[in-house]
Amino acid sequence: MPRSKEELGGVSLLGNKKTNYEFGYTPNVLEAFDNKHPENDYIVTLDCPEFTSLCPVTGQPDFGHIIINYIPRIKMVESKSLKLYLFSFRNRGDFHEDCVNIIMKDLIRLMDPKYIEVVGLFRPRGGISIKPFACWADDDHQDMMKARQLAYLNK
Repeated sequence: MPRSKEELGGVSLLGNKKTNYEFGYTPNVLEAFDNKHPENDYIVTLDCPEFTSLCPVTGQPDFGHIIINYIPRIKMVESKSLKLYLFSFRNRGDFHEDCVNIIMKDLIRLMDPKYIEVVGLFRPRGGISIKPFACWADDDHQDMMKARQLAYLNK
């Protein structure tokens, strides 16, 4: 059964033809909608292969690939709002590790997921690529979090 207008009450960007692209960090653009299956532990993967931010020291652009995996509870992030949110990092000066942790914390505040992880696969600068991994889990998913951290270390 399709979602009703009431179920989409918190979603205003999807289908809006007058999208405003912010050029500064804008976490308030994030929108959420209700999860119709909160009783299920299922994983949602969001893949952003064209993430851009700035080096906080040199101001040079950094290019990366952000992958977000989460197990929703009651709320889920709306993808167009996520796109606009990630775009808002374009002129933000932060280290790669900071970007990944900020994204994770903003999504936790928005959704209160059961589990979430954010991976940043950044292009090399100065011959070194940086690949930060941040994750968080509620009490029921602590074992999963520890297993995912170990799996990431053993890649």
